[in-house]
Amino acid sequence: MGNETKVAGIPANPETRFGRNSPCRIEKIVPDAQIESYFARIGYSGAKSATLQTLRELHALHPAVIAFENLDVLLKRPIALSPEALGAKLVHGGRGGYCYEQNALFLTVLRALGISANAIGARGLWNAADGHTPAPPHMLLLVRVAEGKFLADVGYGRLTLNEPLRLEPDVEQSTTHGVYRIVCRGDEFQLQTMLGGTWRALYQLSLREQTPAEWEVANWYASTHPDSIFTKSLMAARSVGESRYALLDNRFRVYRGDGSIEQSTIATPEHLGSVLRNDFNINLPQGCERVLTRAAAAPE
Repeated sequence: MGNETKVAGIPANPETRFGRNSPCRIEKIVPDAQIESYFARIGYSGAKSATLQTLRELHALHPAVIAFENLDVLLKRPIALSPEALGAKLVHGGRGGYCYEQNALFLTVLRALGISANAIGARGLWNAADGHTPAPPHMLLLVRVAEGKFLADVGYGRLTLNEPLRLEPDVEQSTTHGVYRIVCRGDEFQLQTMLGGTWRALYQLSLREQTPAEWEVANWYASTHPDSIFTKSLMAARSVGESRYALLDNRFRVYRGDGSIEQSTIATPEHLGSVLRNDFNINLPQGCERVLTRAAAAPE
């Protein structure tokens, strides 16, 4: 076997503790070649150090290259979160994924670099009805570096962060994609963004690390339940410079850095496939024609 990067404190054989596809297997010993393949995929050539600068550079590159998408969910294919499955799909397969895949892969990389990080859960609040508690939880990361604690999230659809946010309540933090703040809500924290002069809630999070069983259930629900938003419509998102690309079935929008929005309706499955390949950088899976046909025929 080749050289391996070992994360301190992790047992040599984590499969004795967790199931083969458990998201907690991201804590296993990760081969150097797998991490190097990830760096090549996102175009990273910087230092391989456990620093805030490395975290920021990786966080900017990841959502610009690896799109958010739910094609496998609509194809009713199992969503596996093991390091091998994530590497095969998102790194070597030219695919994207949804929050559990995106942030589990990012967590794998951060830990392999020696950066302290945990997967934590949040309740999505964007466009949620008042008093409604969405399920299942969204996955994001709590990251610790010398400068303090940060939130990292490379998998929240068109609202995905393109850089980590310092876990510091009531401080406005500006990024190329907008202005954010974190506010306290009892024992939890709420992430908000400024939109049209008004603070809008993205999600509310707890700093408690989720258990393997919780992530298994959340991933299963999100990818199979008929009430899950991911089983209903085709979704894709990608960061492109100061812009955000977003697709919902046949509605393609580009959110520009100056606040303008360009919108178009995609009329044919062939055109939809072209947009996914060229604008979202997705290597389309075999057998997705029926998904594209249904999405292209969605009512406006």
